[in-house]
Amino acid sequence: MKKSKLFIFAIALATVLMISCSKGRNTLIDSWKITAVEPKIPISDSLKAVILTDGTLTFTKDGHVTGFLTREITNGTYALTKGGKSLVIKDETGTPYPCESTISSDELILDSKEMKITLKKI
Repeated sequence: MKKSKLFIFAIALATVLMISCSKGRNTLIDSWKITAVEPKIPISDSLKAVILTDGTLTFTKDGHVTGFLTREITNGTYALTKGGKSLVIKDETGTPYPCESTISSDELILDSKEMKITLKKI
């Protein structure tokens, strides 16, 4: 009897976690344009201008990401954890770029140790 209650609790907890994580992921899936860059380390004005001009990210349902941050990402992956509060983007070579994320229906804020980037859904 006690084991069955524990089993039912574990299933219920897993279901709640899957639903809460998929909500942020579903909101993230789309194309985004960088609209603001707040560097935390010195970067050149020309790099900041390139990021604002060319900066986009496209997230797909299958966990892939393409776009341009400080360089082009042609076949990257991403993982969204902590209920949508943590996003790790990996480029083609597997280099991780972790950041805190704030996701709404039309705005995405990525806050890393290098910079804070605001994106709008396009």
